[in-house]
Amino acid sequence: MNEKMNFTTQNRLIIFGLIFSTILIMAIAIFASVNIQKNLNENYKNFAQVISKIISVESVDLIKNAESNQAVDILKSHSDAILKSHKDIAFIEFRDSKGELTYKTPSSNSVSITVSSPMQDKGSVIVGLSGAMTDKISSTTRASILFVFAVVWLVFAFVILINTYLITRELKILHDGVRKISSGKFGYKIEGKEVSEEVQELFNAFNDMSNKLHLYEESNIEQLTLERNKLQAVLMSIANGVVVCDNNNIVTLINNHAKELLELQDNQLLNTSIKNYVDSDGNYCFNDKIDEYNKLSLEEKSSKPVIFNILLDDKILKAIISPMFNQNKDYAGYIIVMIDVTRETEMDQMKSQFISNVSHELRTPVTVLRSYIDTLYSMGNEFDYESQREFIGTINTEIIRLNNMVNDILDFSRLEANAKIEKSETDLSNLVDVCAKEVEALLKDHNLKIEIEKENNIPLVMCNYNAIARALTNYLSNAIKYAPQDSTIKIKLYKDSENNQVVVTVRDEGIGIAPEFQKKIFDRFYRVENKTHSVKGTGLGLHLVKTTIEKHHHGNVFVNSIPEHGATFGFTLPIDDVEDFN
Repeated sequence: MNEKMNFTTQNRLIIFGLIFSTILIMAIAIFASVNIQKNLNENYKNFAQVISKIISVESVDLIKNAESNQAVDILKSHSDAILKSHKDIAFIEFRDSKGELTYKTPSSNSVSITVSSPMQDKGSVIVGLSGAMTDKISSTTRASILFVFAVVWLVFAFVILINTYLITRELKILHDGVRKISSGKFGYKIEGKEVSEEVQELFNAFNDMSNKLHLYEESNIEQLTLERNKLQAVLMSIANGVVVCDNNNIVTLINNHAKELLELQDNQLLNTSIKNYVDSDGNYCFNDKIDEYNKLSLEEKSSKPVIFNILLDDKILKAIISPMFNQNKDYAGYIIVMIDVTRETEMDQMKSQFISNVSHELRTPVTVLRSYIDTLYSMGNEFDYESQREFIGTINTEIIRLNNMVNDILDFSRLEANAKIEKSETDLSNLVDVCAKEVEALLKDHNLKIEIEKENNIPLVMCNYNAIARALTNYLSNAIKYAPQDSTIKIKLYKDSENNQVVVTVRDEGIGIAPEFQKKIFDRFYRVENKTHSVKGTGLGLHLVKTTIEKHHHGNVFVNSIPEHGATFGFTLPIDDVEDFN
């Protein structure tokens, strides 16, 4: 085993030695090549300088005693002879003492180096060398270096290929094992044959890790699954709509209430972008707000959630976007919590309308009272008895109207606050007669009449007399407001033996109420008059009836109406309700 280990280590050292040697040889060769080329260039320049000096001396000797015309011919013959005997010389040029060109041989080669030498007082000679000699030497040097490197690299490549094959075979076995582990096959083992000691130790470590993962999976997968299911169950059971998106706006989880609010079926929005959600009119409900949220910095996202409303058909949804982080505190996406605020929004609108109506309704009687009282105070002596009586009657009517409105508001506050209502056995037959008599004055003003239909032997009912009388009077007042002239209002009192309750109904022949308004007619502050009627009011009357009957007497209120064919309002009271409810 030790021999095998030593052999493996030695093999590695050989490879590293080859690499180091190759690098060192390359460095030495490059350094030598640079120095050779540098020295060659310097020597070649010295050689050129020697040639120029030789030509200078020879030329001076040749033209020493010659005439000027003959001197040119002598230099020409001499320079042509030199060019023929020295192929490395590209050209020879002669200049006089003034620097004027005397003669220059034609240049047949490219010039690499140019040198000049003086010709005593005869001028100067310039010699150009082609560099052919240095090119040949450089080519030979480069060829030798390339040959050496080719041999070295071939040997190096051969060694690397052999070693790579051995390493790759071992890594492939390890890679296959890792891939099986990553696919969930915990406990998988790899077996290496004829591998090095180091690799065998790596295989053993891998097998040990795989076994531990298998044991961990068996002991924890059930617990992890349970926790995940708990979390998912909690999200699914939350009363508000919850949509979880990753940082690419893809929906990863959506609970059942969110599906109901967004009117989705099954997994319709799952694994798609939340920005692609559209309502029935084709409007992108989340697109703009998600883009606005994504533009925020992480600090801005964490400091304050983005809140906005979504108009979805007949619903108003309040959406709250908050960032989501993983265990490492890295941003992982965001959570959208949706709350149906349709009811609250409508209530706010109705409250605003209520305040407006009450302000208007209070202003009218106050204005009338002030006007009439001021007139009587200033000019009362100028009116006769009948005029004064008429003025006082109008003042009394407006005071009654003002008192009724104040009582409605006070009753609303008292009933909503769960004030205690005392109950006693009450004869509803007598109560109906009394309420009908109380509105006789209003009947004359509209030329109406009331018909009462009552069953015999109506049992006594445990209730608060004043509260039930006020509820019935409210029904009658509304019927008188909306009944046409010369029509009849019918009151009906009977016993519903099947449900053990007494039923009271008031029917008019007015314009009726559309079905879409009947569902909300008993809501507080809600007024159908804002849409189809012209009679003003506070919008509290029918809500007080509903609160009185259902909350404090365990009965029920109802309305049946067909537009343009009148309306029937009614309530029921249980016969055996003998407890005193708050």
